Amino acid sequence: MIETPSNPELESLYNHLASLADETGWPTEALQRCADAGFYRWFVSKADGGFGWSATDIAKGYLELSKANLTVTFILTQRVAALRRIAGCENEPLKKRFLEPMLSGQRTATVGISHLTTSRQHLGKPVLAVSERDGGFQANGLSPWVTGGNGADWILMGGSLVDESGTADGREVLFLVETDDENVVVKPGFELIALSSSHTGAAEVKDVFVPEANIVAGPVKQVLTGNGGGAGGLQTSVLALGLAKAAIDFIESESQRRSDLAPAQTALRRQHEALCNDLFAATAGSTEVTAAEVRSQANSLALRSTQSALVAAKGAGFVTGHPVGRWCREALFFLVWSCPHAVSQANLDEFAPCS
Repeated sequence: MIETPSNPELESLYNHLASLADETGWPTEALQRCADAGFYRWFVSKADGGFGWSATDIAKGYLELSKANLTVTFILTQRVAALRRIAGCENEPLKKRFLEPMLSGQRTATVGISHLTTSRQHLGKPVLAVSERDGGFQANGLSPWVTGGNGADWILMGGSLVDESGTADGREVLFLVETDDENVVVKPGFELIALSSSHTGAAEVKDVFVPEANIVAGPVKQVLTGNGGGAGGLQTSVLALGLAKAAIDFIESESQRRSDLAPAQTALRRQHEALCNDLFAATAGSTEVTAAEVRSQANSLALRSTQSALVAAKGAGFVTGHPVGRWCREALFFLVWSCPHAVSQANLDEFAPCS
């Protein structure tokens, strides 16, 4: 059990995950190893049964995890998103039922809430509608992006409250559904350019009754602004920086026998260290740089460092099975996942400057 950020067993965990990074299929072994190590307890206070790690220590842990195995780390972030919202909710009976099984890794939950923060929320008809019923709510619709739904016991979903005519009233609800409910359909994951083993796809609910006991938050307007954090932000940035670190370490290794690579490695390493310092400062509360600024720079560095690693690897890196090729594909993930408009625009301005 890894209770503190200084535990030497962390290095063993990172190395084990790295050894599994090229495997295809659902990463059962890697996820179980993380659960056995007490990973989920990092994020929750000691009062609630966790280890109470600081935001900065969590970010440093995520940095090394994503360097070792981005797919597994991505799955973990989605489970943690559900965990933290449950830990931070005001429904005490729900916390008592769900929190400890999730902290121990015996039961798992993932999230299906991204549609509440994207352009889908502006559609005339909500993609996932929730209507009031005696003792709870009835849910109908689709959660378009759910990671590892077929490997989870529950999905924390977000729905828009509608009246009898199906018109949304502006309020939203977060709620838990069981994946073994016959009216909850977890669809096969999409074949993605990268991270397909995360089994990210849609989940549909058809006339699913949600008792008040399973309500995590709401109904309120902008339910995601409550305790538990919103989509994207610094967490996604640190994953991009972890991937960049893997690529930069590869270039450094190659530069030991090819001195022409040393200047590029030095420049990328300097940028990486500076950006990590900015991110760690931001997690500690600094406002000198915004989350959007960190994210756009992290996206850029992930792309440039992985492509530089491909240059260093030459043709071998373009052969299926070489980690550099996988890293290049994985870097594209950050251009589309939980990427606010301001970040996308900053990346476009870099890729295609107008002046």
